[in-house]
Amino acid sequence: MSVLGRRGLDIAVWLLLLALPYWLNWVGGYTSLGSRVLVLGFAAMSLNFLLGFTGVLSFGHAAYFGLGVYGVGLTIKYLVPSTLIGMAVGVMAGAIAAALIGLLIVRLRGIYFAMVTIAFGQVFYFIAYRWNSVTGGDDGLSGWHRMPIDLGFTTVDILGNDKAFYYLVLVSFAVAVAIMAALLRSPFGRTLLAIRENERRARFLGIPVERHIWIAFTLSCFFMGLAGALYALVNNFADPRGLHYSQSGDFVMMAVMGGMRTFWGPLLGAAVFVVLQDYLSSVTVNWMSFVGMLFVLVVLFFPRGLLGFLRRRSEA
Repeated sequence: MSVLGRRGLDIAVWLLLLALPYWLNWVGGYTSLGSRVLVLGFAAMSLNFLLGFTGVLSFGHAAYFGLGVYGVGLTIKYLVPSTLIGMAVGVMAGAIAAALIGLLIVRLRGIYFAMVTIAFGQVFYFIAYRWNSVTGGDDGLSGWHRMPIDLGFTTVDILGNDKAFYYLVLVSFAVAVAIMAALLRSPFGRTLLAIRENERRARFLGIPVERHIWIAFTLSCFFMGLAGALYALVNNFADPRGLHYSQSGDFVMMAVMGGMRTFWGPLLGAAVFVVLQDYLSSVTVNWMSFVGMLFVLVVLFFPRGLLGFLRRRSEA
């Protein structure tokens, strides 16, 4: 895609997101659905930072998403009733855990790396599931909610105002996405692409492959922790499913469905996934079967994802 085409896509995405609370109601949606799309789309983009741009598959990213969720919930309920401090704790919990675990698994590749990430993710899942006195166990962590944000000169009420909360999510999303885009355009990002395309050749060029993969893994989970923190504020609730490997599978589906080697593809995949889930779950309990069939069709007929298909159609 040309530079002009990429800029046009960027502008279109940001205009749609900025105006989303106003046009979504016209098509039968609601503002909190837009917040969910944005948060889960960012989670899929965070996974794609590792999968699509580094070429490393993780099926355990839900662990860091869930740590972000529980970091917010536990902080607001037990420590400090502050939305911003809760978000900071959630993000750092995901990043620190990823940095430590990454040191242990960074030399693994392929299915071995993916399976070990599942194993570590399930450790966090069972801790949250069994530690009833702190996490609420299978019933989840309730009895807390997002708090108004005091900016000094004004207070932003994000509890009863869905639009205000959406724009808090959008600002967080915009800052994180800008950092992610800058990283991918930097020499570090180009090095990740070189590792993805040919790891052996990258080694011959003197690139410290393990170090770059460890940094990419940690950064990806840092962003994932932010997505989890925002998701906790969307629901005012935390439960162990956010740590389960099935949640990681959802993120992989979103990234692949939208286009895992594109920047905005995972956001599109998340939008399709979340909207279908919201509609179909009100019609049938077997909603995942229909989403699964759509995923199979996309993989078979649109190997570059939905965004890649739309790009080809626009260039034709």
